[in-house]
Amino acid sequence: MKSQLAAEPETVGVAAPGAFVSFVRFVVCGGGVGVLSSGAVALLAGSVPWVVANAVITVVSTVLCTELHALFTFGTGKRAGWRRHWQSAGSATAAYAVTSLAVLVLHLVQSSPGVLTEQIVYLGASGLAGTGRFLVLRLFVFAAGEGGRGHGGGGDVAAVRVLAVRALAVPMPMPMLVSVPVAPVSLSPLVLVAGA
Repeated sequence: MKSQLAAEPETVGVAAPGAFVSFVRFVVCGGGVGVLSSGAVALLAGSVPWVVANAVITVVSTVLCTELHALFTFGTGKRAGWRRHWQSAGSATAAYAVTSLAVLVLHLVQSSPGVLTEQIVYLGASGLAGTGRFLVLRLFVFAAGEGGRGHGGGGDVAAVRVLAVRALAVPMPMPMLVSVPVAPVSLSPLVLVAGA
């Protein structure tokens, strides 16, 4: 007589999490690494220019996050591999540009911002860039993986689109345009490194 266990089909791996669960995991993993990274950037910026510190920390945190996203956030069941690291690096490059531009604008508006102000601007820009990275990673980098793993049909894509629309629909305060005296741009080390 056959046991009932032998009659049940074998399952391979665990199903990938849905869009909402992936987003929560993305926020926990990416946000946690992002907060640690912002502190690391501030510490490293004491010995090298801020743009260089941001670049170094961005590379290290991107590699770490890509591995976390492959294994945990998007539930692929295996490490990321070179292809996904390169794809993820593209979205990280865009995030780097957004954070650098935000801090550059801060330094143009305020010649000597405090560390707290710089961190608020940096983390705000990181949050916006992170939302964009989630969409890119979910819809392209970690979408339908090899061997039928990954995220399936259009319902999942629709759920991610709903998350994106909800994130973009959050009322943002409109910036107030004021005339601000700007210190000479050539004095800012950030601008010098950026080549302005």
